[in-house]
Amino acid sequence: MTYPHLDLARDPHDRLGLMRTDEGWLEERWDAPDALVLVVSGTRVRPVGGALDWLPTAKAPDGLRVLLGERDGTTYWAVITGPEQAAAEKEAWLPLRGLLPVLSGDRAHAPLVFHALGLAEWHWATRFCPRCGGRLVARAAGHELVCQDCGKPQFPRSDPAVIMLVAAGEPGSPQERCLLGRHPSWPEGRYSTLAGFCEPGETLEDAVRREVFEESGVRVGEVTYFGNQPWPLPSSLMLGFHARAETEDIRLDDADVEDARWFTREQMREGAESGSLVLPGGVSISRSLVESWYGGPLPGSW
Repeated sequence: MTYPHLDLARDPHDRLGLMRTDEGWLEERWDAPDALVLVVSGTRVRPVGGALDWLPTAKAPDGLRVLLGERDGTTYWAVITGPEQAAAEKEAWLPLRGLLPVLSGDRAHAPLVFHALGLAEWHWATRFCPRCGGRLVARAAGHELVCQDCGKPQFPRSDPAVIMLVAAGEPGSPQERCLLGRHPSWPEGRYSTLAGFCEPGETLEDAVRREVFEESGVRVGEVTYFGNQPWPLPSSLMLGFHARAETEDIRLDDADVEDARWFTREQMREGAESGSLVLPGGVSISRSLVESWYGGPLPGSW
C-alpha cells in the first residue's frame, strides 16, 4: 500500500551540507545560469498562477541567501527578505499551510519548499542569542546563527511530535476499533488521530502513552513505529506510531480534545462515505495512519 504522506517527501534533494561554508563555490553556484531561487517574505511565499515561482538568481531581491541544495543538476536557493511585502499583499503571499494545495500539484518541489520555509521560520523566531541576548549573524549559507557577543552558535531545530493510531479489540476482526479525537475549533464531524510533543528526557513510546492518556484517559501498552513526516508548521517532525489500548473507557480532561470516539472499520467507512466523519487530508501522516489501519483508501478529507 502506498501511503499518501510520503508523496511530499518522495523526491528529496541533495542538501550539499559540506559546501555551505565554501564561499567561492557558493558564489559560483549562485551565478550559474540554471540556478533557481524561491523568494520568501518573512515566512510566506507568493505562488504565481497557482504554481511556485522559482526565479533565476539574477532576478532575486536582496535578502539572506539560503542554499537548499541540488537536484537533477540544478542548484536551488531561497532568499529570505523582510516581511513587509507579504504584509502589504497578504492575500498573495501564503504561509506553508496555505501552500499545501499548491504542493499537492507540484510534489517534486515539496521537499525544497519545506526546507526553505523551515529555515525561514527558524530565522524569524531566532532573533537574539538565548545565552546572552547578543546579536546573531547568519553563517553556513543560512543554516547557522552565531552570536557576535559570546560566540555561541545556533542551529535549526525540529521538535519531535508523536502522532498515533490507537486500536482496541482483536486485530483485524470486525470488532476492532480505533480511537479518533477532535479539537474544539474544528468543524462538526472532523476527527483525527491523537498527537502531542515529546517532552525532555522522554522516549517516543512513553510520549505516545502519556499523550493518549492525557487526551483521552485511555491506557496504552504496545507501541510500534510506523513512519515519520517533516512538518515545518513551524518546526515539527511528526513521528507516527500504532498503539494497542489496554483500557477503553474515555475520559476527557484535556481542553485540546473536545470529543474522542472509537470507530470500527464499518463505522469509519459509513461515516466517510456519508460525510458525517471527515478525516485528515492526504498529505498528512495522520491520513496514512488511518488508512493503514483501515486497510485501504477512504473517501473525503479536510
